[in-house]
Amino acid sequence: MYTKKFEIRWSDLDANRHLANSAYINFMSHTRMGFLMENGFGQKQLAHYNLGPIVFYEHIYYFKEIFAGEPVTVSLELNGLSEDGMYFEFIHKIYDHKGRNCATCEMMGSWIDLEERKLTTLPEELFKQLDSTPKTKEFRILTKEDTRKYGKRPDNLSSEELAKL
Repeated sequence: MYTKKFEIRWSDLDANRHLANSAYINFMSHTRMGFLMENGFGQKQLAHYNLGPIVFYEHIYYFKEIFAGEPVTVSLELNGLSEDGMYFEFIHKIYDHKGRNCATCEMMGSWIDLEERKLTTLPEELFKQLDSTPKTKEFRILTKEDTRKYGKRPDNLSSEELAKL
């Protein structure tokens, strides 16, 4: 399991004096990018392949409040990967200084070709790196259908609704 430690700063708190939702997202994103950079997905490698990571969704489940004054540890494990590496799913867990799981996040993403602005597969070299990531017990092979399992679609404004704005 990959982990990263964080100190809770004053700016990480919300009006209720506990860790703000945005801080959870930032800690998980920082952990993810740290993991990727340490495992062959740094800026140089991504630029070479013209790739960028994108997020489809992050679902956070909160179990226990986190307050200022104690460090937290954020973990990362691979929960799913498509056969071509196009889709991936990470599980992040946030633990307090006593090892209690205070929050868990399911994050699904993909890779985008930064020139064509379309989803793309991973080159073999990067796929092998990602596939060797520590996996959860629930790890599975992802398909395109997994990216739509919640059935969410865009709900655009009509021209009449847009005119009222």
